[in-house]
Amino acid sequence: QVQLAESGGGSVQAGGSLRLSCAASGRTFSRYAMGWFRQAPGKEREFVAAISRSDLYTHYADSVKGRFTISRDNAKNTMYLQMNSLKPEDAAVYYCAAKETIYSTTYYVTATDYSSWGQGTQVTVSS
Repeated sequence: QVQLAESGGGSVQAGGSLRLSCAASGRTFSRYAMGWFRQAPGKEREFVAAISRSDLYTHYADSVKGRFTISRDNAKNTMYLQMNSLKPEDAAVYYCAAKETIYSTTYYVTATDYSSWGQGTQVTVSS
């Protein structure tokens, strides 16, 4: 399985921006569809954004659409989540996830679809 490591979390004021990174190692990154999920204290893990093996297809949760952008650089084995106009309700631990797939244009929005997960990175947003 691919190993994943998130970075880029931190504390920011409402309205600010952060860029999260997810570095992959161990397997061919381009074989994997990728996703971002988040989990706030006392809440279930929720889908944030997903991207296909190619970077042509993406999908976002309604709560982040227009503010967050998912992208990937297969040459660098890295996925990104650019988060703009952050709100206090965006505060959570953010996880990246990977699913090996033969389909280059498919993305996945359900946590159980993914087989590999990172350790998470904390995002704090103050009002």
